[in-house]
Amino acid sequence: MRALVTGGGGFLGEAIVRRLRARGDEVRSLARGDYPALREIGVDVHRGDIGDSEAVHAAAEGCDVVFHVAAKAGIWGPYEEYHRANVVGTENVIGACRAHGIGKLVHTSSPSVVFDGEDQEGVDETTPYPEHFLAHYPRTKAEAERLVLAANDNELATVALRPHLIWGPGDNHLVPRVIARARAGKLRLVGGRPTPAVDSVYIDNAADAHLDAEARLAVGSPVAGKAYFISQGEPVPLSELIDGILGAAELPPVDRSVSPRAAYVVGSMLEAVYGLFRIESEPVMTRFLARQLATAHWFDISAAKEELGYEPKVDISEGLERLSAWLSEEER
Repeated sequence: MRALVTGGGGFLGEAIVRRLRARGDEVRSLARGDYPALREIGVDVHRGDIGDSEAVHAAAEGCDVVFHVAAKAGIWGPYEEYHRANVVGTENVIGACRAHGIGKLVHTSSPSVVFDGEDQEGVDETTPYPEHFLAHYPRTKAEAERLVLAANDNELATVALRPHLIWGPGDNHLVPRVIARARAGKLRLVGGRPTPAVDSVYIDNAADAHLDAEARLAVGSPVAGKAYFISQGEPVPLSELIDGILGAAELPPVDRSVSPRAAYVVGSMLEAVYGLFRIESEPVMTRFLARQLATAHWFDISAAKEELGYEPKVDISEGLERLSAWLSEEER
């Protein structure tokens, strides 16, 4: 199989790439940066912006399947940047699939596309999109997911996966932020202990889910045109997950907290100040982040298990052991 992975140099993208190469597939990556480590394992690395239609079409030519992982994440930044990467980029991927007769598209979405600011406990894929979003990321990811699912037809089979809080060795987002804030004395729990339960997913499991989806995906198949939540299937209090990450870095548990109301007020104020003065750096708190940290969000993944054949092989305990070993190696 010849596969294109957009965002192939990122945390999840690289994990998918390596699994595809390990099973003998030809792999092409499209990303803005250069990734020598991918070239070393035989990946055809294309440099380009997902928002550039020509770059996407060139990278997709001759492929059988596209894993569309590239996106602009985060909690702050101009709407135009999120729209270009997440919406226009997805339109470009769908257009390239059409132009080159590619029959499969596996899209990486996010559970935040259905987050309405309230607790979500055991919700499944029937949960509707909210009427309003608290940040550009979930808004544009929801629009992208809609585009992907609507594109499913008798020529192109599409599926969207919603992995939640991906972490593990190689993480360049969640783990380093938690560790950096803890070391700087700035890490706080929102709401104190016990914190609400949340789902997460270890990197290997998230990558496996994408290959599981590709294997089951075909025109007219039961999974075509659907979205699936992906997680460990073992929700834990957010404080427990954070303490586990800190423990893997040989740091003490977080011992400070702020009330949900205070976090939301601070987030609102910082958004106003950063917007007024056009500050590009990310504020330490936003309304979206405050609500995410103060609410429960865990999901019913029975559909992914039954229809995709997904089964998380690495549990949280083993994942933290692997994370600890990786962090120790990185410190050397």
